[in-house]
Amino acid sequence: MIQYYIFVAANYLVSAYSFLLIIYILMSWIPSSRDTSFGRFLEKICEPYLGFFRKFIPPLGMIDISPIVALLVLNLALNGLRVLLF
Repeated sequence: MIQYYIFVAANYLVSAYSFLLIIYILMSWIPSSRDTSFGRFLEKICEPYLGFFRKFIPPLGMIDISPIVALLVLNLALNGLRVLLF
């Protein structure tokens, strides 16, 4: 029973963090949005995680695919936790 609550909490956290990552990625399309206090807050939360993937995955021209890989890894980790707990 405790495994269920652990998974539900992890699922909520991963969903919330994924949502914040998507907002941060979309903010890159609006030039001055990252200079706001909300943009700086998201940068402090999202950039350490995205920076890890940017070290290993170079951009393809003007397109940075590291956020896609970061979201994929986050969801794979959640699925791995589900397999381990159930």
